[in-house]
Amino acid sequence: MIKISMLALTLGLMSFSAIAPVKSVVSKVSTVASSIVWNSETIDVGQIPQNTPKPIVFEFKNTGKTTVIVTNVQGSCGCTATDYTKTPIAPGKSGTIKATYNAVNVGAFAKTVSVTTNAETTPKTLTIKGTVVAASNGVKS
Repeated sequence: MIKISMLALTLGLMSFSAIAPVKSVVSKVSTVASSIVWNSETIDVGQIPQNTPKPIVFEFKNTGKTTVIVTNVQGSCGCTATDYTKTPIAPGKSGTIKATYNAVNVGAFAKTVSVTTNAETTPKTLTIKGTVVAASNGVKS
């Protein structure tokens, strides 16, 4: 009985040591340029007063031959609210992504907004940066 148990255990352990065949993965790299051209992918808002929400607008143009649809816009944190052009953007037309940064914490910041469209396979990352200063520093908005 012990010999049978040892044999079963040995055979069971041998099955775990088998090496799985390695598959070769080839990815295709697209050489086609995006049909979306951004006016700016990074906006530096400079100094902004604390406790004052700062709206930032990113503009883009559809330079392709097909309609572009923005399917999702996501801020990198809860401190950045977003809005965007929800209607399809025809070739030659423009759209906007609006991000409103809630300037609560004093100091330098860099926040991102990810934009997903039907024109690109990966989301576009837009960046907002600046410095929040205490409202008593006399910074004008």
